[in-house]
Order: sequence, then C-alpha cells, then structure tokens
Amino acid sequence: MTIQNKRSILLWGLGFVLLLGLAFSVSEYLARQWMPRTQTGFEIGAPFQLTDHTGQIVTEEIFTGRASAVFFGFTHCPEICPTTLNDLANARQALAEGREKLQIVFITLDPERDTVEVLKDFIPYFGEQVTGITGKPENVLQLARDWGIFWERIQTSGGGYTLDHTATVFLLNEQGRMTGTIDIAEPPDVVEAKLKKLVTRL
Repeated sequence: MTIQNKRSILLWGLGFVLLLGLAFSVSEYLARQWMPRTQTGFEIGAPFQLTDHTGQIVTEEIFTGRASAVFFGFTHCPEICPTTLNDLANARQALAEGREKLQIVFITLDPERDTVEVLKDFIPYFGEQVTGITGKPENVLQLARDWGIFWERIQTSGGGYTLDHTATVFLLNEQGRMTGTIDIAEPPDVVEAKLKKLVTRL
C-alpha cells in the first residue's frame, strides 16, 4: 500500500469520526429543543428513605407534584436556619396566588439531636406546608453528600457543638428538578420574586 493510499484511508477515517460526532451533537441539540418546558432544570440528589416531622416515611417522591424550596440546616442553629425558614414562609405567604403549589422542606444536618420529636415541635413555628426531615444519621448525611452540601461540626465551650454548613435554598420544580437557588443575603422582594417565578412555571 502506498503512502498516498494510507493517507487517504486515514483522512477518510477521521472524516467519518467527525461526521459521527456532528450527528450526535445535532441529535442532542434537537432533543433539548423538543424537551417539554416542565423538564427544565437538572437532576440533583438521589433516592432516599427518611422520616418527616410527623413520623411518616418520606422518599424522594416528596419533591414531585409541587414546587419545593429545600433548605439544609439544624434546629440548634442560633440565627441563619430559623431566619431562613421564617423568610421563606413569609415569602410564600405573600404570594398572591400559587402558594398552594409550593412547599418548604427542611432537612436536618444534625439528626442525632434533631429527632422526630424535636422537629415536631420546631416545624409548626413556620406555618403550613413546611416539612421537616430526619432519620438515621448515616442516611441523612448521605443525602446531604448527594446534594453536595458542606457541613462541619465545630466544638463549643462546655462540650457542645454547632455546625457550619451550606446555607443555600434550592428551588425545585414539580418534577423534582432544580431550577434555581436563593442566597440567604438576598432581600425579601427578591426571594418573593423567585418563588413567584417558580410557581408560575407550573
């Protein structure tokens, strides 16, 4: 076989590979263009089985059927966690319409202290449509890892401890796909606008 023939075969092979790559890219593009509006966002988390603040078994199905504002924290948090939950509850209540389409989900990062009994007393302070989730420590913390949540136990004087953790609120549509976030530093009108946008997409 001559060098020229080898070059021709090599060029033909490279062209074929490039053509396949182009075809795949085009098909991916078309698939995304035809994806229903309800499928916007991206997957987050993983399947789980834990317990809510009423003692009922809860799975990842809690994130389907309604939009969700999801926050990881702990009940012994001195400020950020209760403030965030209160702000979310107030913003949800302020929605002129669509509030029934939105739930607030609080997932503890401190399952050793945040038992079902503790959450049962804690959650009602923030009004309706708020669900607290806890469970076996290994299962709860695995869920936090699946969501990419950072947390660190910090010892305090007297032998106690507190937690440093991710304070982002995750916004999920009714398919359980993340469509945005809320930063704790955002003012109330921005929080309300984001929740309004979330429920009006449904």
